[in-house]
Amino acid sequence: MSQQKFWPTQPVMHIVQDVITPTTIKQNINITDIRPIPFQLPDDYFWYDLNVNNDEDINDLYKLLFNNYVEDTDNTMRFNYSKEFLKWALLVPNQKKEFIFGVRYDKGTKPLVAFISAIPITISLSTITYDCVEINFLCVHKKLRNLRLAPVLIREITRRVNLNGIYYALYTTGIKQSMPFATCTYYHRPLNTKKLIEIEFLGLDKKMTMANTVKLHRLSQVITNTILRPLKKEDCISACVLLNNYLQKFKLYMHFSLEEFEYWFLTNENIVVCYVLENNNQITDMLSFYILNTTLLQNSKYDSIKIVYSWYNIATTIPLHSLINDALIIAKNKGFDVYNCLDIHDNKTFFDKLKFKKGNGDLNYYMYNMSLNLMAPEDIGTVLF
Repeated sequence: MSQQKFWPTQPVMHIVQDVITPTTIKQNINITDIRPIPFQLPDDYFWYDLNVNNDEDINDLYKLLFNNYVEDTDNTMRFNYSKEFLKWALLVPNQKKEFIFGVRYDKGTKPLVAFISAIPITISLSTITYDCVEINFLCVHKKLRNLRLAPVLIREITRRVNLNGIYYALYTTGIKQSMPFATCTYYHRPLNTKKLIEIEFLGLDKKMTMANTVKLHRLSQVITNTILRPLKKEDCISACVLLNNYLQKFKLYMHFSLEEFEYWFLTNENIVVCYVLENNNQITDMLSFYILNTTLLQNSKYDSIKIVYSWYNIATTIPLHSLINDALIIAKNKGFDVYNCLDIHDNKTFFDKLKFKKGNGDLNYYMYNMSLNLMAPEDIGTVLF
């Protein structure tokens, strides 16, 4: 079944909604009515649960995503999720092993040819809390997309999630499928301006020279808020409270338990960076970004762009733009080329001051089995990978 024929059969929004509160589309699901066995695959293909702590499995997943996952429309850049990043994104607290699976070809070396995953999360919509999953890394080998495996993967992950008593899913895509409840836009702040111009990630204004453009985006090498420091384990109780309190201002947000906060934010320099300000033994301000490099497919000088993505940032004792300026400096000093940021949270307030440039990539937010009103980007409190 093609994607165009598949989505109209699913419990997702198809038109703009006008509802008082979020509404479940497919209600009163009885677990005894859920299909007990996996959906059928084409001949010579079989379902396979991955153990990403196993070297062979994580290598196969890395290769599948590296060669077949998200790339730009010109086929010049492709996400390069490291094996370490994939483990971090998948092996979350309370994860279910059956939520990490794919399809293998039953010949020769039995290669992994498709994959999908879910992680359990708790979200809030209009003050109502829901058990939910975040869907990610849906990928089918380019040579097999005529087999229509993506709809089968979606049905199978839905079946497995439903069997665990969870009936909602949150996910994002760069292309529109059904009706997104929000569409957000990426903004970019150059850190290595010369390189970004050379690879044509950043255009050179006709009225500007290379030297002047580099000077325009130059950053100090020293952060302004000198008491900013990396998050430590003993900070996590206070920082988790700070984050959860901040997120309540948004219409859609994720709730973090202390265990989840420690898992996601304690600094692993190859994946995530988190700095905090402490005042009177309380964490009052926090910046964070995660690392996702991008491979250049058709460039003779560079093979990758080193990218960081803004994650969760809270400023209560200093201006937000001052906090983010320090995040830019930290990222620049660590050797990154560009700082990417969605126009969610309070991020629009610092774009102009800090010389962010609007990108041409949008990210559409969807809820599976939920009808809700459209949201503006600034209503969104949740960042998805």
